[in-house]
Amino acid sequence: MAAQYAISGTSAKAIAASVERGVADGALSPGAALPPVRTLAERLGVSPGTVATAYKELRGRGIVVTRGRGGTVVAEAPAVASRRPPKVPAGLRDLAGGHPDPAFVPELPPSVSVEPGVRSHRAAPRLPELEELTRAWFDRDGVPARDVTFAHGALDCVGRLLSVESRPGDAVAMEDPGYHHLLDLVPVLGLRMLPVAVDDEGMRPDALRDALRAGARAVVCSPRSQNPYGGCFSPERRDALLSVLREAPDVLVVENDHAAEIAGVPLNSLTSGGLPRWAQVRTVTKYLGTDLRWAALACDPTTLARHDGRLLLTSGWISHVLQGMVARLMTDAAAQLLVAGARNAYAERRVALIGELGQLGITAHGASGLNVWVPVRDEAAVVNGLRSRGWWVAAGARFRLAAGPGVRITTAELRPADARALAADFAGVLGEFGATYGG
Repeated sequence: MAAQYAISGTSAKAIAASVERGVADGALSPGAALPPVRTLAERLGVSPGTVATAYKELRGRGIVVTRGRGGTVVAEAPAVASRRPPKVPAGLRDLAGGHPDPAFVPELPPSVSVEPGVRSHRAAPRLPELEELTRAWFDRDGVPARDVTFAHGALDCVGRLLSVESRPGDAVAMEDPGYHHLLDLVPVLGLRMLPVAVDDEGMRPDALRDALRAGARAVVCSPRSQNPYGGCFSPERRDALLSVLREAPDVLVVENDHAAEIAGVPLNSLTSGGLPRWAQVRTVTKYLGTDLRWAALACDPTTLARHDGRLLLTSGWISHVLQGMVARLMTDAAAQLLVAGARNAYAERRVALIGELGQLGITAHGASGLNVWVPVRDEAAVVNGLRSRGWWVAAGARFRLAAGPGVRITTAELRPADARALAADFAGVLGEFGATYGG
């Protein structure tokens, strides 16, 4: 609690620094309430305006959030103490990481050389070959590809888009449950999250409408391979979401199609619906190499200008050596054969586990991608019970905002022959601990 930590300082800067130290040291945990402005001002012998300025600075950096009558509290994922998944205990089968099967990841080609000499990368930030490949990649799936650019991975791209489109305190509609790194990123930018429930077809239109009516200025969603739930837009769901979004033409819609080549299902994208403000982000880390921190962005012209304007002022461009390596892998026949094998294997493994669990009366979700989400009533009991049987799965708490509890199981390396054993152990744990499946 905040009362157990003595905030100090006589200036706004010093007060903010004191709170930040408390968060970094763990003395102020996520959700801890800070004293009201006037209370802290009296305690420190400063003016209320000084404390209010300190709190404003902390909000702007994503360390605290203000909840109206609920006061000011430490953010759920403050910038100085971002959540990290626990380490995998020795000797356990790791099904928690969300990583691809290394057997399906191509070997990186020898280092790509670039022409020697001094030149302005800022004047030509994108290799023409990779830009052409990128346009064809988006165009293949019906995503408008007139305006494309690059970024240092999906999170880098989404973070930049939100930072140039929003001001501290603005709200963003986020999938719930959703990708935990994105749930950490948004409050770090000083933004508020509005949870949007998902199902096997992705974001639910009614929940999205509620978020927009609550003031969301941007929407971040996954058209397929939704992490952790596995949902994917059907044509009907896409059309229903577009109908809702047309009621809010000023809202930026960001699709994160992070596993495009291995999702195992076709793309039904919102970007084809004529929205005025939209973007789709794709990356290659899940199937060409986890160290290839490169992402492609297709978007409307205004979004492109804002993104690239901010990129120009920071890193300036994406390494041409990295771009050359991505281009080589995207055109390498052996690499593409591996990707096709991965796509088929991941679908088979995901479906196998869902089927085995279903045979035992346990409903699981995973219509696409690398993960399966299993709703449970007691996450800790299931995680610890499976740990005692040699399996390590991810507790759902770090993926959730308002959604019910569950566990995420990464099936990328779980062969169908092992799915039956895991399902049997899962059922055994539910019976042993009384952690009755919650539907």
